[in-house]
Amino acid sequence: MEIETIRKTDPEVAELIEKELERQQNTIELIASENFTSKAVMAASGTVLTNKYAEGKPYKRFYNGCENIDKIEELAVERAKKLFNAEHANVQPHSGAQANMAVFLYAVKPGDTVMGMDLSNGGHLSHGSSVNFSGLYFNIVSYGVNSQGEIDYENVRELALKHKPKLIICGASNYSKIIDFKKFKEIADEVGAYLMADIAHIAALVATGEHPSPFPYADFVTTTTHKTLRGPRGGIIMCKEKHAQGIDKAVFPGIQGGPLEHIIAAKAVALKEALSEDFKAYAKQVVLNAKALAQSLMDEGLDIVGNGTENHVMTLDLRKLNKTGKDIANILEKAGITANKNTVPNDPQSPFVTSGVRLGSPAATTRGFKEEDMKEVGKIIAEAVKISDTNDEEKLKELRQRSLNLCKKYPLYKD
Repeated sequence: MEIETIRKTDPEVAELIEKELERQQNTIELIASENFTSKAVMAASGTVLTNKYAEGKPYKRFYNGCENIDKIEELAVERAKKLFNAEHANVQPHSGAQANMAVFLYAVKPGDTVMGMDLSNGGHLSHGSSVNFSGLYFNIVSYGVNSQGEIDYENVRELALKHKPKLIICGASNYSKIIDFKKFKEIADEVGAYLMADIAHIAALVATGEHPSPFPYADFVTTTTHKTLRGPRGGIIMCKEKHAQGIDKAVFPGIQGGPLEHIIAAKAVALKEALSEDFKAYAKQVVLNAKALAQSLMDEGLDIVGNGTENHVMTLDLRKLNKTGKDIANILEKAGITANKNTVPNDPQSPFVTSGVRLGSPAATTRGFKEEDMKEVGKIIAEAVKISDTNDEEKLKELRQRSLNLCKKYPLYKD
C-alpha cells in the first residue's frame, strides 16, 4: 500500500489508514459481509484507471481513448460469465444495491408487486424494505422464515398465488440454509413472474459448487464482489441473453453514469483468482469453518438460529439470555472480535438494538483459520457473552490476548 505517497500529501489520512490496517491485522473479523482482498486486487483498484471516463459499453463508448479500458472490462465480463456459467454479465454496477436497482428498473414499473424476503428475517434493504427505493416505489409482499429459521416454500407459493407479483426475489443477507432456487423458479413460473436471485453473500460458494447455482433457473442474478468473492467493493448483474440489452440500458443510462473502471479492473483480477483451484479450496474451507464455529457456540450452550449453518453465516440468538445484539457486538469488539448486531426472526427488540449477532467465516478463512481455530473463536465468544453484564476488565484482557494470538498465528498483509 502506498502509505508513504499519501503521507507526503495528507499525513492525517495516511495515519488513519495505518491505524485501520493495524485494526484489521489485530482483530478477528467475523462480519459475514466483509473479507480481505489480495494485494493484487487492492493494487488494481488504485491505478491510473481512476482517471478515465468510459460511459457506455466496451467498444461503444461515449468517450474516446478507451481502447485499454475496453479490453480490461471485457476481461472482467468474460471471467464473470465463465466463473458462473452465465449467458450475459454487466460488471459496471457500483454496488449490489445498484445491481438490484437496475433489475427493478428493467423488470417492473413503480407500483408493481414484488416479493422478497423480509429484512428482519434475513432479507436485504433492496429486497423491499420500506426505507429503501424498493419499498418506497413498489408494492412489496414479504416472506420470512419459520421457527427453524428456514424458508417455508409452501407459504411463499401461497403468497405468490394470492398477490401475483411481477418479480420474485430470492437470496438474503442473513440466511444460513441452502436456498432451493428450483422451487423458487417453479413458483415464479406458476404466477408468471420474473425470478431474481441475489447471491451477494454466497457468490463464492455458488461459483465453486459449495452451494447450488441459481443460473439454470433465475432470469437475473445479482451479486456483490467484495464478500465471499474477495474482490473490490462493487456489483455485477448476470442474466439470460434475452434480457441483456435491457439490463445494460438499465445500468447505463438508467441508474448511473460513468463506470468505475479502476474498480472493474480489480473485479477482473478477483474473478481470475476465483477461477483458480486455490479458490475452490478456500470456499470449501469457508463452509467447514462456519460449521465448526456454529457447533462450538452450541457446545458452549448458546443458541444459533436454525441450529447451525449450511453456508458461511449464522446468527447468535440471545433471547433466552435476555441480552441484546448491540451489547454483545460491543463486548466482542473489546475481546478482539468484530461482528454486527442483527435481528432474529420475530425479534422483540428494534433493529437498532436486536436480539442477535450475525457471524461469518469468510474473512477469518482468508487469513488461514481452520476448524480448530474457529472452535477457539467460539469459546472466546461464549466467554465474552457470559461476562457481558459485568464488563470484567481482567477477563476481557485475557480474551483480547487469545484473539490476538490467533491473529498473530495468521498474519495479514505482512509480506
